Amino acid sequence: MITEGAIDLAEMLRGAISPESGAVVAFIGVVRADPGVTALEIEAYDDAALDELRRIKEEAISRFGVSYVNILHRKGRISLGEIIVVVACASPHRKDAFDACEYVIDELKRRVLIWKKELTGEGGRWVNTR
Repeated sequence: MITEGAIDLAEMLRGAISPESGAVVAFIGVVRADPGVTALEIEAYDDAALDELRRIKEEAISRFGVSYVNILHRKGRISLGEIIVVVACASPHRKDAFDACEYVIDELKRRVLIWKKELTGEGGRWVNTR
């Protein structure tokens, strides 16, 4: 999913915790304080991004046998220290959950049509553009 609002970590993890889940692994991406950066501006091509996120989720479930995958990425202006993205994966065993979580975030960064602009006192600059 893609949202313009703040990400609720408890809500993201709520569905992952179940009697079948021996492990829940989450990746939480946060806006870090790089020199000169005051915030990020995230843009997305929503329809294409959502389709690709669904494909990545299905791939992770199929490839790693995890029981749960949830992905939530913010867009809009995001301040230092705020959450940009959360990936949560659950599985009976920790290795599968870790592997699935790493796969999802790596594929998201590689394939999903989401762009990041670092905002500075002098304006902004697009980073990691395709």
